[in-house]
Amino acid sequence: MLGGGGAMRRVVVTGMGIACPLGVGVGHVWRRLINGESGIAAIQSFDVADLPCKVAGQVPQGTRAEGGLDIGEWIPLKDQKKMDRFVHLAMVAASEAVEDSGWKPESEPDRCATGVMIGSGIGGLQTIYEASVQVKEGKARRLSPFFIPSALINLASGHVSIKYGFKGPNHAVVTACATGVHAIGDAARLIMLGDADVMVAGGAEATVCQIGIAGFCASRALSTGFNDQPVRASRPWDVDRDGFVMGEGSGMLVLEEYEHARARGAQVYAEVVGYGLSGDAFHITAPAEGHEGAFRAMQAALRSGRMEPADIQYVNAHGTSTPLGDDLELDAVERLFGDSAGRIAMSSTKSATGHLLGAAGAVEAIFSILAVRDDIAPPTLNLDRPSRESPIDRVAHSAQQRPIRAALSNSFGFGGTNASVIFREAA
Repeated sequence: MLGGGGAMRRVVVTGMGIACPLGVGVGHVWRRLINGESGIAAIQSFDVADLPCKVAGQVPQGTRAEGGLDIGEWIPLKDQKKMDRFVHLAMVAASEAVEDSGWKPESEPDRCATGVMIGSGIGGLQTIYEASVQVKEGKARRLSPFFIPSALINLASGHVSIKYGFKGPNHAVVTACATGVHAIGDAARLIMLGDADVMVAGGAEATVCQIGIAGFCASRALSTGFNDQPVRASRPWDVDRDGFVMGEGSGMLVLEEYEHARARGAQVYAEVVGYGLSGDAFHITAPAEGHEGAFRAMQAALRSGRMEPADIQYVNAHGTSTPLGDDLELDAVERLFGDSAGRIAMSSTKSATGHLLGAAGAVEAIFSILAVRDDIAPPTLNLDRPSRESPIDRVAHSAQQRPIRAALSNSFGFGGTNASVIFREAA
């Protein structure tokens, strides 16, 4: 039952779910990632003739058994049109996570102690675009009555709450590309403070559409030099990187108070031990010199977890494959870890998935947890020629088997918002 003050409570991860460009299902996606496979391909789902970027990471079609997405396996047809695709993806990942956790409360007190916190960077972009075109064409009276609720960001949390009858905190996070980590960290704090015993937390995004690609192309953020070689387009820290690759998907965790999980004999993947946040107060899209905000977010995560840099063995970098951001993050990590920098592994799994914006931090949290569970650092693909040297092992091309007791995952977003979270083996 809910706590009532006193010492901060421990929070562990008891369930995980994922839908991303590498597929659907945590086991399937993790195997592909560790094998060095890529989920980035030429865009086939809409016309890209007039778009400078023609590649993206999209959730592959197929049955659940095949590791693909057939939305009819997850959401009844009558409900599908009531939701934007980002909500579809949230429901898929949340359903897997809840099933994985085995937590399906039946009593009213247990339901009231279980909440949901799912965020998105942009929400129902395609739905909003289609509705605006309809209005422009003089068809406003034919808009679906579900237009607004299908596009609202907090409706991902709402639908998961309704499906499972979770009556605890029902919340949403919107902090651009830091959303996923903020959702997980904020949800963990709700449990630590006694506002919930269990939280479903994560992020979802579905912006691989004409307006999404066009918008990021206009800001010159996307890769345009590898349209004929999609799997090579996302190349963090490589000298030939020319922008990020858009991805879509969702990642969800079931977070649970430690004693609550023990009492019901739940599997425990890892413990959430550190969480840090900061703001750059500098620029709407560019990080500050030296990535001071990133440094302070990581420092705060270590401080909240009562840890030292030497206690971390793996870092899942924000590492988007942008010319400016990658090396600034590397600078910040080197500065934070100091003499310990040569003993850590740091990789960017966006090299395989693309950048999932508001879902990135949640998907990468899952990869960080699995790195701790399996003592494997996933690879950075396409790191052929590093733009600069570093004592940090960036796990080029192939996964590495190495002891990993704790992992730190970074996410940074437009507006100068930064978040870091630390997962550790649960004792």
